[in-house]
Amino acid sequence: MLPELSPRAQKLVEVLTKFVNEDCVPNEERFAREFGQGAQRWQAIPPILEELKIKARSLGLWNLFIPKEYPESPGLTNYEYAHLCEIMDTGNMEVLIKYGNAAQKKKWLVPLMEGKIRSAFAMTEPAVPSSNATNISCSLKKVQGGYIVDGKKWWISGAGGPRCKVFIVMVRSGKSNEELMRDPNNIGLQQIHKQHSVVIVPADTPGVTVVRPLTVFGYDDADHGGHCEVVFDNVFIPTENMVLGEGRGFEIIQGRLGPGRLHHAMRALGQAERALDTMVGRAISREIQGIPLSSRGVVLEWIAKSRIEIESARLLVLSAAHAVDTKGASKSKAEIAMAKVAVPAITLGVIDRAIQLHGAMGVGQDTPLAGMYAGVRTLRIADGPDEVHLEQLGRNEVKKYKARHASKL
Repeated sequence: MLPELSPRAQKLVEVLTKFVNEDCVPNEERFAREFGQGAQRWQAIPPILEELKIKARSLGLWNLFIPKEYPESPGLTNYEYAHLCEIMDTGNMEVLIKYGNAAQKKKWLVPLMEGKIRSAFAMTEPAVPSSNATNISCSLKKVQGGYIVDGKKWWISGAGGPRCKVFIVMVRSGKSNEELMRDPNNIGLQQIHKQHSVVIVPADTPGVTVVRPLTVFGYDDADHGGHCEVVFDNVFIPTENMVLGEGRGFEIIQGRLGPGRLHHAMRALGQAERALDTMVGRAISREIQGIPLSSRGVVLEWIAKSRIEIESARLLVLSAAHAVDTKGASKSKAEIAMAKVAVPAITLGVIDRAIQLHGAMGVGQDTPLAGMYAGVRTLRIADGPDEVHLEQLGRNEVKKYKARHASKL
């Protein structure tokens, strides 16, 4: 049984919904206009964005995603935040909030929370299958006074924006997998999750180069900094830029990725809702031979199926969020994985129906549907492909069956 939403959270949902519907959505065209064209888009900070940030803060709609166990938090549970996240975007500060020391927080977290700068999390690499993070090869070498970072990353979201001032980078600080496998006593493989670290690299450090933006089905997503290829070439960072400690990279990314996967699912729900709203609007307004599409049985079926699927997906997300609140993220991996896999797939189905109903208009730039589809499709790959999570879920079901029937086997 899921708990009732607190009065405070209910009020926040009302305020946020009003803000998005009355201030954000109506200003989307102005944002696009102020954002500009061509190369200008990679340097633009649209005035409307700054105006909306000021209003959002005045309404108390600021940094709501930070878990309640941290002093920087506004005090919401994951379950409460789940109701809000599908209406808005979320932050990228979890690593510093959870694992940063006082000096790191003062230097980087404070301006991040104030919205003065942005950060980018650099993990994925082109040369290795990064869905298994033990393959990460961007190297960290200890030198006098600090470390040298060398390697190439890609699909680094936000790296191309003018306000991206800091990278949080996953690096290999220990032995390679090959070295561990050559250990004659096989002891090395037991240490495979202690060979990586997470470090802070200021974006203006010599040797850091944003090589190019990568496109998702042709979309460069420059409005939030794109998804870039980044090279770290003999980059020096001081010792104090190590997060938590050498060899603790896996501990950090596991602490970040669990809630991050759930936030992805929450936001996907919001896009599913908007796609359904767009679909219904089209069905009511579009007529064929004087008959509105909303009177057609197949269209009504699409609308009904979409509503059923969205409500089912929402229950998965809320259940996972509640599990994190009550059991902790480490003991809620199954719930998070189910939401991570199911919600993007359901959302893609809803968006696809909306596109179909719009015809040629649905794949163009006059609706948000094509861009939404491109973005949500990436979620089936981001933070671990669906297949990885499905394999683990299946393995757990087999394990539970064997445990139940141990005496009969």
